[in-house]
Amino acid sequence: MASSAPSLADALRGMGASYTPDVGRRGRRAAAGGEPPRGGDAGRVVKRVFLGIAGVIALAVLAPSMVTYVNPGHVGIVIHRTGGGVDKTPLGPGLHARNPLLTAIEEYPTFMQTLVLTRGGADGQGNDEINVNSQEGQPLSLDVSMSFELDPARVPQLYQTFRTDIETIQHGYVKQAIRQALQEVVGSEQIADIIGPKKAEAVNATQALLSQRLSPYGIVVKQFTLNELRAPESVMQAINAKNVMQQQALTAQNELQKNQFQAQGDSIKAAGRAKAITAEAEAQARANQLLSASITPTLVQYELMKRWDGKLPTVSGGATPMIQLPNPKD
Repeated sequence: MASSAPSLADALRGMGASYTPDVGRRGRRAAAGGEPPRGGDAGRVVKRVFLGIAGVIALAVLAPSMVTYVNPGHVGIVIHRTGGGVDKTPLGPGLHARNPLLTAIEEYPTFMQTLVLTRGGADGQGNDEINVNSQEGQPLSLDVSMSFELDPARVPQLYQTFRTDIETIQHGYVKQAIRQALQEVVGSEQIADIIGPKKAEAVNATQALLSQRLSPYGIVVKQFTLNELRAPESVMQAINAKNVMQQQALTAQNELQKNQFQAQGDSIKAAGRAKAITAEAEAQARANQLLSASITPTLVQYELMKRWDGKLPTVSGGATPMIQLPNPKD
């Protein structure tokens, strides 16, 4: 009886034999290039659609950053992200293609700009005034301005040197250069000269120093202006008093010169009048001399006869006046 009943092992082997050929056939069809299972077809389609959508989204996101626009009056500095280097030739205004993953663009303005450094408000906020000392050690506070342009060809070198924007460079290095140049110029002159007659000379000297020191970085100085000078009140009073004394001395000197000129004129006039009187006297004396030389007794008797009317004069005496007549010529 034990030999006629099938065992559990025999039953399992029978089930396996009946199932294995079917699986084997499907595997052989897949290996031979037959149609894949239906579940595999759907997965591949979904995967392809997902990759396509992701590609479109990535293109839409990266496309704007693949083109850069440099504004008019600016240049673009090409910065390489991998090595940190900078292209020597900047990008001009307009559209430019770039690799957003490997490069970055930094814009710098090349149009004329003006840096204004003035005293701030009462609270001291934003105080950019320049403080220097004169030759005598007197303090001076200055409000200044500087107009400049950037040389486009040297902008990459400027960025590579400072690695920051132009605003930071202006209020950092440029401001310090202005203060140093003013100290050198003002420190060699007296405060009264800087405030007075040598102000224009000091401005020109400062601009020359700034042009010399900033040009290697591509900063071209166009104009430097000294807008206002502030000195201690005691110094200003002393300068004003000195100016008043100088003005008074100049007025006195002018008055003295006027009197001297007037005296010289009067002397010349007096000499002229004296010369005229002398000449007139000499002429009169000469005339008298000539007249005296021409008068003779005969001429006198002749003039008397010309004026006699033939009547004898009436006198109170008894004597009869005698009139001597000239003897007739033979």
